[in-house]
Amino acid sequence: QVQLVESGGGLVQAGDSLRLSCVASGRTFRSYTMGWFRQAPGKEREFVGTIKGNGITYIVDYADAVKGRFTISRDNAKNTVYLQMNTLKPADTAVYYCARGDGSGRYDYWGQGTQVTVSS
Repeated sequence: QVQLVESGGGLVQAGDSLRLSCVASGRTFRSYTMGWFRQAPGKEREFVGTIKGNGITYIVDYADAVKGRFTISRDNAKNTVYLQMNTLKPADTAVYYCARGDGSGRYDYWGQGTQVTVSS
């Protein structure tokens, strides 16, 4: 059973930065695609970004809404994926989730989420 645990959320002001972390259990972390998603109150869950690769080199992709402000990285030695969020906006307020890709474009394991609230 894979477990994903997010942390790092909080209440910040517009323009501030936060870094979210997601620690994964399991011994083959490096080969898995990891994604970040978010869900704002009353809205559908939406894609934030993903980092995928072969365990050595990785490609990152971002939703247009966060491109240029958010950065995804990973530390395979720590089984951790990060979401660095800069220049935060009130529209970024949401519960942020990390998820593990199953190799088919879908995600099979999800964390419990961490709340990010950005005040204006």
